[in-house]
Amino acid sequence: MSGREPIVRTADDGDLRWFAGGGVHRWLATAEETDAGYLMFENRLERGKVTPLHLHPEVDETFYMLEGEVLLHLDGVEHRVGPGGMAMVPRGLPHAFMVTSETAKALCLVTPGVGQEFFLGASEPYVEGADHKVDFRKIEQLARETGTTVILGPPPFAKLPVG
Repeated sequence: MSGREPIVRTADDGDLRWFAGGGVHRWLATAEETDAGYLMFENRLERGKVTPLHLHPEVDETFYMLEGEVLLHLDGVEHRVGPGGMAMVPRGLPHAFMVTSETAKALCLVTPGVGQEFFLGASEPYVEGADHKVDFRKIEQLARETGTTVILGPPPFAKLPVG
């Protein structure tokens, strides 16, 4: 046996956190729970959510789209990923994404489970109806402090959402 405890969560379990870059994370498995094997969270997003071009030097990032669609920029090539689609972004590969549907929901797997301090530091407990604001300065600061995300530049998409 590994010494780890099993993890079982219902659809309503898991801490909800507002991510300063936009979106609501539902934490499903933390680094502590997986012995740093991985992090897993559900990411609920709205049209207009866009990330800067960035990379993760130490982790692979996998998205499985549950609902909606994103346009994913992977090292200069764009891919549309919709419900049932998945993408794995290897560590060190420049990437960005933009939500192209009204809403989207993705299951996110980060392996190994390092970099959790970035996601937790760049988020706060989610409160329904609260005025949660996108704060890219906070994202940039945490990226520099933790070294788990390297921001390379602005979103690389030819046409950015209005709003």
